[in-house]
Amino acid sequence: MSPLLAPVDYLAFLARCLVGSWDLRRTWPRFIAQLSMHGVGALPVVIVTSIFIGLTTAVQTTYQLMGVVPKYFVGMGVGRLVLIELAPVLTGFIVAGRSASAIAAELGAMRVSEQIDALDVMGVDPYRYLCLPRILATTIGLPVLVVVTEVVAVFTALYISSSMLNVPAASFTYGVTHFFMLRDFTGGIVKAVLFGLLIGNSGCYYGFGVHGGAEAVGQATTRAVVLSAVLILLVDFVIAFFFFRI
Repeated sequence: MSPLLAPVDYLAFLARCLVGSWDLRRTWPRFIAQLSMHGVGALPVVIVTSIFIGLTTAVQTTYQLMGVVPKYFVGMGVGRLVLIELAPVLTGFIVAGRSASAIAAELGAMRVSEQIDALDVMGVDPYRYLCLPRILATTIGLPVLVVVTEVVAVFTALYISSSMLNVPAASFTYGVTHFFMLRDFTGGIVKAVLFGLLIGNSGCYYGFGVHGGAEAVGQATTRAVVLSAVLILLVDFVIAFFFFRI
């Protein structure tokens, strides 16, 4: 396929998968199973990552601002960094590595073993039966994981700032709450929804496109993760340009 047509084919595949989303009653049981796998299943690694986001952000923000501005600006810097950028992007990368690869491998194995062709023969729409629940699960699950990341990271930063970095808890809390802007939180959630949509679609797109044996499945998982990561960075820039531009 021509590189110029690849984006069109990718978006056409997404539209084909979302055709049946208006009737969720038939998709609900499979959606819940996928949400458990790609949302709840990712919680442990997301929480561990959130702790290190909070620790690193607190240390580096304190290092850059201490002695230059009042201490409550540490809380402001940590809060806004986490809400706008770090929580959605880093959580997106984690879910991309975990879920896009899993989806591509699972669907690729089904393609190789002709299970997807069998669904077609039985009159079952494989896009609706296999892809739609997975895409909805990553689209809805990722924003929830981002909120968890934000909460854990900010409280971890509060703890280390007040206990080890000589920033009073009251000053840190004042900085976070006084400079909180709904647009920061909303922008992070909008990013997460789009990241989740692209991660789910990338896994399904490459999984459905597998032709060959086990080697082709491996290549599909790699491509799904790489494309998800690139699209996360691209969408992150576009949203930052239009959403947060002064």
